[in-house]
Amino acid sequence: MSHPVRAARRRIQTEHASVVDGIDACADAIADPWDTARTTDNRAVADGFQRTLEETGVLAALPGVLADAVDAAGYELRAAPVPAPPYVVITSQGPVLRATIDPGRLVIRFNAFEVVRDPDPEQPPAYRRLDGVAVLVSLERE
Repeated sequence: MSHPVRAARRRIQTEHASVVDGIDACADAIADPWDTARTTDNRAVADGFQRTLEETGVLAALPGVLADAVDAAGYELRAAPVPAPPYVVITSQGPVLRATIDPGRLVIRFNAFEVVRDPDPEQPPAYRRLDGVAVLVSLERE
C-alpha cells in the first residue's frame, strides 16, 4: 500500500468515522426487512441504498470525504466534487468515490454488501450484508 493510499484511509477512519457509521446504518436499514441473509434483487439494494443515503444526509457528506481524502493523500482535486457521478456512485455493494488526481485515480469503496455468485451461471448473483463497512482505498494509475 502506498503512502498516499494509507494517508487517505487513515483520514477517513479518523475524521469521517461518523460518515462510515452512517453508511453502516443505512445498509442495516436496507437488509433488515430481508427474510433471509441475502437477496438477489440488486436494484432493491442499490436503489434502496441511494434513497436511504439521501434521506439521512450521508450522500451529501460523501463529496467532503472525497475532498479530504485527496488532501490527505497530498493531491488537489481538479474540480469540486458533487454527490453524483463521476465523483460519487452508489453500487449494490456500497458507495464508491472517485477523483482524478495527478498520478491517476483515487478510488474509495465503502463495501457494506458482498456479491455472492452462484456456481450455476443461470442463477442471478445474491447480495449479502457484510458485518460493518469495509473501507477500501486504491490508487489506479492511468
